[in-house]
Amino acid sequence: MISHVYVGVTDFDRAFRFYAALMSTLDLTLKFREPETPWAGWMKEGEPRPLFIVGRPYDGESAERGNGHMIALLAATRERVDQAHAAALAHGGTCEGPPGLRPHYHPNYYGAYFRDPDGNKLCVCCHNPVAPS
Repeated sequence: MISHVYVGVTDFDRAFRFYAALMSTLDLTLKFREPETPWAGWMKEGEPRPLFIVGRPYDGESAERGNGHMIALLAATRERVDQAHAAALAHGGTCEGPPGLRPHYHPNYYGAYFRDPDGNKLCVCCHNPVAPS
């Protein structure tokens, strides 16, 4: 359904450090990085789409966050949600909701919410139940 998501950023190097740390916790692979453009994109290993791309806006204007916009990324486990949230905060993000169950969405929804250094709102969530031990 989705080909790619493009998130505008004001400081590419800062954004790249933030998103590289975040994407590594989700096992997403860097497909390209072109500092001269500047932009970078990540993908799931072995799958050409969807892509998650960050970069300067094409019109050359400053990146601005949207009110009500949020991108939610899937995590395979609840532990990965915790790791992604921690990585986001360690790399300049701000918390918008700590990791935890949100049963008002559904019984197994486990998510965390944060903003990147430019103020773009993100979520990392897992829809899977806890695996039996």
